[in-house]
Amino acid sequence: MNVIIIEDEALAADKLERLLHKYDPKIKVIDRFESITESSVWLGNPENKIDLIFLDIHLVDGLSFEIFNRVQVKTPIIFTTAYNEYALNAFKLNSVDYLLKPVTFDSLYDALKKYESMKESFGNQSIKSIEELSAALANIQKDYKTRFMVKVGEKLKSFRAESIGLFYSEGRDVFILLNDGKRYIIDYKMEELQDLLDPKQFYRISRSFIVNINAINDVLVHSNSRLKVVLNTECDKELIVSREKVSSFKNWFSGS
Repeated sequence: MNVIIIEDEALAADKLERLLHKYDPKIKVIDRFESITESSVWLGNPENKIDLIFLDIHLVDGLSFEIFNRVQVKTPIIFTTAYNEYALNAFKLNSVDYLLKPVTFDSLYDALKKYESMKESFGNQSIKSIEELSAALANIQKDYKTRFMVKVGEKLKSFRAESIGLFYSEGRDVFILLNDGKRYIIDYKMEELQDLLDPKQFYRISRSFIVNINAINDVLVHSNSRLKVVLNTECDKELIVSREKVSSFKNWFSGS
């Protein structure tokens, strides 16, 4: 397997290369790049052919998503990043997996196995388009959490994910707000929930709030080009979309 690594931290790139060779000594790292500019030039050359790209999101000259605005990339990608808020954007591209730093051998192993499963779904054919990649990923679709259990006094209750309009944090506690207006504390962190919830139905608009698209009544233009989300149910929280998430929230809300 021939790969390239696009990563602006030399130590992180070195570690990734070591882990790749641990997985399979036959893997060949064709080249390493640190910037959008040099990556775009290399990927834009039709003579350069590889099987897989390992791509960091924060590069020395900006977010690596800019690469896809400059050149057409049909090669499968495994994203490696310290930031989990870009997962939705990553999976709109030909992404096999999204690994949070520091990358471990176990997480890399799982990602490469997923890539191999995807290739097997096409037999010996190469993956030629994002559409084909999406079809392959559908065969190994992640199962998202469909119910959440809460403790009420001495009783346990379980609620369907679609009945929850909002997940939110207050200090160290995390709550659910049901569509009927009731709220309960749950034993999860916001970061855990972001990985457990279906990204088509739930979106983390800020550090403190994850909203259900079916619970949104209105989206209002707020100050400084930000957005305010109004739910169908009564909520005493001001749900403001973080400025850096406005664009991706619009894409999510429009279904694009």
